[in-house]
Amino acid sequence: MKNRNKTVWGDRFKNPTSKIFEQFGASIDVDKRLFEEDISGSIVHTQMLVKQKIIDKKKGKKIIFGLRKIKNEIVKNKFFFNKKHEDIHLNIEKRLFEIIGPDAGYLHIARSRNDQVITDFKLWIKKSSKEIIKKLNDLMKSFLIKSQNNIYTVMPGFTHLKNAQPVSFAHYLLAYVEMFKRDKKRFSNSIEYVNECPLGVGALAGTSFNIDRVFVSRKLGFKKPTNNSIDTVSDRDFALDFLSAASICAVHISRLAEELIIWNSDIFRLIKFNDKMLTGSSIMPQKKNPDPAELIRGKAGETFGKLQAMLTTMKGLPLSYFKDMQEDKKLVFDCYDTLLKSILVANELIKNMHPNKSRMLALANEGYTTATDFADYLVQHKNLSFREGYKISAKLVSYAEKKGKKLNELSLNEIKKVKKDLNYDVMKIFDVKNSVKSKSSYGGTSIKNIKKMILKLKKEIK
Repeated sequence: MKNRNKTVWGDRFKNPTSKIFEQFGASIDVDKRLFEEDISGSIVHTQMLVKQKIIDKKKGKKIIFGLRKIKNEIVKNKFFFNKKHEDIHLNIEKRLFEIIGPDAGYLHIARSRNDQVITDFKLWIKKSSKEIIKKLNDLMKSFLIKSQNNIYTVMPGFTHLKNAQPVSFAHYLLAYVEMFKRDKKRFSNSIEYVNECPLGVGALAGTSFNIDRVFVSRKLGFKKPTNNSIDTVSDRDFALDFLSAASICAVHISRLAEELIIWNSDIFRLIKFNDKMLTGSSIMPQKKNPDPAELIRGKAGETFGKLQAMLTTMKGLPLSYFKDMQEDKKLVFDCYDTLLKSILVANELIKNMHPNKSRMLALANEGYTTATDFADYLVQHKNLSFREGYKISAKLVSYAEKKGKKLNELSLNEIKKVKKDLNYDVMKIFDVKNSVKSKSSYGGTSIKNIKKMILKLKKEIK
């Protein structure tokens, strides 16, 4: 047990580590999360040492047996994590000594904790990025189902939170699908950025042992080894890329949450939620509050803070490794946990959201949303420039506003006051449903476009 509590560098130092620093410097409470990646990397490293005849097969088998036993202990919560040994790497190594004896000392040939931890971290980020992509796919599928059921639901599109032009509610929802598609791409790129294997670069200079880094890279699922040993142990770009992708994704989720909160408000009344996605008030019996949406909106700020913290940590570090970098994992782990939960909550919100279709249609008819359609009609049918059509349409809006009428409530005679040579055909322009159908340019809100886009997205999102 005495040996169990001794640090690996204990023979070099006259005094034991300060207790307060031991607590402050230990990362085991955070990086024990990397145990699977650490053990996988150690097993492959051992296999490579045997393959290259750096250690014999007997020692290799003993080491791999011990590592698998340790993994089983951790999975079954029978492993003791000791802060005296700082991190997941040394905790596993110390336990390996207890299981197989002195042969455990051969495991660390031709590697350092510097390249070991980056390998573990990259493997974890690859795995976690794939999980986020999977959950984003689930979220987008929920959007597609909701869109499919609301192709003909007309609502006002907004600019400046003012009624702008009529759109299909399905088109509005598909806008978020496009955002989340970009998020998927960013996380996919993040996987590419981490796809070079660090193991084998040692502390910073490489090693004199005849190792096979290509073998290790392939066995661990990387494309190739990293090129420069100094850059490898200095690099945390992959963590910044992950945090950046997560932050942008959090922006999109927060914008969605804000929209849902506004739509659910008593002023807008465009949507309702099932009670399972609402909470009450401690004092006001009538209240049903969209707290889940508000929480994921608030969590976005927390995610941005992780990115800013990581940027601040890295911006003053010369080459190569410094203890400051130990902070990277907590930032990334916390960010991942928060983002994943936010995606899951967003998915539940979409599934339990119900549009108030009559209210949407009524609001689409307010604010003179077909004024642009009238200007376009004048260009297409009366050979006017758009600016001429715009002026005439503006006059009609002013007239309707003065009379307290909507555009679709005006008579033909009233419309002809701004342009005499119009016939009854112009009246269809002021129907918001016709307005939606007419927007047939690629990417527009027409029913035909939306149906095609939903089919296209269903094939893409699997």
